Parts: sequence; structure tokens; C-alpha cells
Amino acid sequence: MATTAASVAEICAGAKRASRELARLDTVTKNAAIGAMADALEARVDEILEANARDMEAGREAQLDASLLDRLLLTRERVAGIARDARRIVALPDPVGEVISGYRMYNGLDLRQVRVPLGVVAVVYEARPNVTIDCTALCLKSGNAIVLRGSSTALHSNTVLASIASEAVSAAGLPDGAVSLVAGGGRDELREIATQEGIVDLIIPRGGEGLKAALKEHAKVPVIYAASGNCHVYVDESADLDDAVAITLNAKVQRPSVCNAAETLLVHSSIAPSFLPRALGELRESGVELRVDERTRSFAGELADSLNEAAEADWATEYHALILAVKVVDSADEAIEHVNRYTSGHSDAVVTQSQEVARAFTSGVDTACVYVNASTRFTDGGEFGMGAEIGNSTQKLHARGPIGLRELCTYKYVVEGSGQVRE
Repeated sequence: MATTAASVAEICAGAKRASRELARLDTVTKNAAIGAMADALEARVDEILEANARDMEAGREAQLDASLLDRLLLTRERVAGIARDARRIVALPDPVGEVISGYRMYNGLDLRQVRVPLGVVAVVYEARPNVTIDCTALCLKSGNAIVLRGSSTALHSNTVLASIASEAVSAAGLPDGAVSLVAGGGRDELREIATQEGIVDLIIPRGGEGLKAALKEHAKVPVIYAASGNCHVYVDESADLDDAVAITLNAKVQRPSVCNAAETLLVHSSIAPSFLPRALGELRESGVELRVDERTRSFAGELADSLNEAAEADWATEYHALILAVKVVDSADEAIEHVNRYTSGHSDAVVTQSQEVARAFTSGVDTACVYVNASTRFTDGGEFGMGAEIGNSTQKLHARGPIGLRELCTYKYVVEGSGQVRE
């Protein structure tokens, strides 16, 4: 497996060579390689856990917070889950060669729009070693070579996982360079990857705003940013109260540190007197700090004195914590306007029994994933049936929402004729 014993440029060049072979591989060979990788993870779990223990010890010494340590931690159960997710990707249809559209032209030429791999995908990520395998399986199944660059926090874990993956897929018939790791977490390696024009076809970063800013400063190759999530739930005047409470609680409380957790609750004024005391009470019982506008406070009853005043910045903040901003609005249009002003474009939901409001919200809200009567927590490649994801994109060109197998492809036009020439 290539690492920074070679230069970044050499690693990326090797990946480019491998990508040309991967693009022509049949589905059976790719599936066998990913399956062999999953088997190797389970067979070498002790080696993986030993490496992870070194990262965990270093993380505790560096006083990483509990949420980062949890993302870093690998257990036998988690390694088994990573292998299981890889096998789920094996079971998915191969997107390469899929005909998107096709027709016979006026001159008898047969034209097909065919899905093909991107080529070399570089994934830059922080903390979570499971990303090493998830992204590798997705890239290989979609016919791409992958260049991995993890953080120094997970150096030992990523090194072992990438080595296991590379060895397993090479033994199963994939070309050398199909899986490469740029070791270390320094900005120099990041800058080198980001400037590999004509070699690296796409970079996908998974990390904080500092990582994204560094890429924006240096990138000369295309980047799809796995975005932050300032997500909203709007409770319409026609909403079922039981559904509205359950969806609000799930969207905020089930896992508050992730990007598809709700950060703002919007409530129609006509339903606020009956909905807010119940919803705010259950949120407080779940440990949620509430930052509210004055109208929300006026409907909160005995909870009013325990609520904090929302500042302008709260409407635009992704908390990653048990904090929720709450505002009362007078119409669905006002809710849509608020969402479009503050959303990060990740996931937003409406709770309503009105088809008219549902249509207005889904067509009017400019976001990657829009939910009607469901929690925002479902925005996930695994939940969407993609097996896994490399990230969630809020961009509008090429890929939007969870980035799975099809999103790791582009397309070409294949035109077949019988001697036609243009006059």
C-alpha cells in the first residue's frame, strides 16, 4: 500500500494508473475484492483494536472531548459493523455502465448516456476510522481509486485499516494503487493533494470548518464539501400534535452531535398554545437548553422563566449539542422564508396534514433533503439504501444530499453508427 514513504504526487499518480484499470473491471471482481476486505477486517480485528488503543491513549492524553473519543473508538462490535456495511455495498447494484438515457437520433445514430467512474477520489477526514473502510468500499464498487488522508488523531487506526484493505483487494485482483493512504495530518499533505490537477478528479472533505477553509484556500481540483447541518423542523397549524412532538424530540435529542439533528423549531402561531407547553416540557426533560423568541415565551406557561432569549446568531448556529432555538411564525410562507434565510441546505422538515402546505414547503425550501412528517435524522446514505455514504453534499452541481455509489460517477455519451458522416 502506498503511504507518505512515497511523495503525495507519486501516490496520486499511482492511483491514477489504478483508476484506469478499475474503470474496466467487472462487477464480480469488484464485489469479490470488497468481500475479501470485509473478511480481512474480521480476521485481523485484534491488530485493529491494538492500533486503535494507541490512538485512544494519545487522545486521552491530548484531552480530546468525549464526543471525539467516542467517534475514534473501535470495538469488536464496531469492527464487525464496518465489515457488515462493506458487505451491504457488495449487495447493491453496480452503477458503472448503467444507461441513464438513450435514443436513436434523426440520422440513425444510437446515443446512450452511460454512467462511468470519476477516476481518483481523495477523501480527507477527521477522527472517525470507520470512514477509511466505508469510503474505500464505495469508491471501489463505483470503479474509482481512492486516496485517503485521515487526521493524526486516528493515525494508527487508519494505517492498519488502509493496509488491510489494500492487501485484501490486491490479493483479490484489483490493481496496486487502488487504495492509498497519505499518512499524517499535516496541512502540507493536504495542500499537495488539493493541487493534483489532472490526477485527482475529486476531493471530498469530512471535517470542521478549518479543514474546509484550508481546502478552499488551496484547491485546484474539484471539491464536494460534506456540509454542516443547520436543520429545521416546522410544525404547521394542521399538524398532528403527537407526531409533531415525536418528530421534534427525535430530530433534536436522538443524536444531537450529528449534522442531521435539528437546531431550530418553528411553530405556527395558531397551534402554539397547545403544542409549545407540551413540546418544550418534553425537550427540557430530555436536557435540551431552549433559546426562544418572545412569542414562544408567551406560550410557554410555567416554563417561561426557564427559557433563554434567542439572539440573532442562534438562528444561524449548528450547535452539535442539546440546544434548540424556537420561534413562532404566522404562516407556512413565513416559515419557508426563515428556513431559506438560515438553513445550511442540509435537511429541513415540515409536520403538516395539509397537502398544500407540504407542496409549498417541499418546493419552496432550498435544501438537499426535505421531509414531510418525518425526522431530519434519516438523512444518511445507509438509511437511504445506499449502503453507506462518503458525506452529505449541500452543493447543487453534480451531487446533492448523501454521496453514494451513483454520486461517485459521472457519465459519458456513447454514440454508435453505421458509417454516418456529418454534412
